[in-house]
Amino acid sequence: MSYLDTTNEVYKEAALTPDVGLCCTTNPIWELPGLKIPLIMQQMNYGCGSTVHPRDLVNEPTILYVGAGGGMELLQFAYFNRNKGGVVGIDVVDEMLDASKKNFLEAEKENAWFKSDFVELKKGDALNLPVADSSIDVAAQNCLFNIFKMEDLKKAIAEMYRVLKPYGRLVMSDPTCEQPMNDTLRNDDRLRALCLSGSLPIAEYVKMLTDAGFGTIEIRARKPYRILDPVNYPTDELIYIESIEVAAIKDPMPEDGPCIFTGKAAIYYGTEELLDDEKGHILMQNQPLAICDKTAGALAALGRNDIHISESTFHYDGGGCC
Repeated sequence: MSYLDTTNEVYKEAALTPDVGLCCTTNPIWELPGLKIPLIMQQMNYGCGSTVHPRDLVNEPTILYVGAGGGMELLQFAYFNRNKGGVVGIDVVDEMLDASKKNFLEAEKENAWFKSDFVELKKGDALNLPVADSSIDVAAQNCLFNIFKMEDLKKAIAEMYRVLKPYGRLVMSDPTCEQPMNDTLRNDDRLRALCLSGSLPIAEYVKMLTDAGFGTIEIRARKPYRILDPVNYPTDELIYIESIEVAAIKDPMPEDGPCIFTGKAAIYYGTEELLDDEKGHILMQNQPLAICDKTAGALAALGRNDIHISESTFHYDGGGCC
């Protein structure tokens, strides 16, 4: 049995018998006017963050969500596109697709605006998406990519890149880990399926995205997630796992490399009203400007003593330099 077969078995069981907190922390549930999340969807909430960000979802974008789960995020996405088939949900596990269909009927009872046909459910594999090239505005996955081993992860990211329209965005939440893990942990298929032993360092995770061609990366949140301890796991040390929320934008790759936003800001505090670095960045006096890491390096290289550049907060909410 391959590691992906093990993963499918884990989520087949989770579809048939909802398991609160099976592998992940509970997703945030958006409190939006008129949106009610059925309890069964909350119980099948197998994610480690949120991929639903209203600023990504203006003008009724076509949305793809890979790893349908119990349908909670699909319902939240449908709130922003109330058209037949406006949201596409993909899952490789038949039982999970069946559960989502059943849960949508409950969602119709609790939400007068919602119709099940707003969401088109398809059986499919993240490594071979049944979706046309350049047809999706916003693609998303939650606690899925960390399950894949390296070569499969490259394929999954390439598939998302393929189906996105130019300037479309891939929104993700995954566990990450800055500490090395031993081979026993890495090769434990069940721990990988439970969103633990496949966690990558953030820099490696981001590089996988930029290597696939995404020109802009936004790290939107970084939060505590899990501890692997020697009593309960095959490790000699405590291993701290975090979860991150990331958006990767399919814009052209800049000649000088990708723009990666990790929550840095620049504050100019000189004597003039503004500072123009003549590279497209204007800093108003004592007004923080969100900047990508590349711009932070360029501003630091100016050698000025009237610019403060903050450390990465790993929280970026738009309005940046690029």
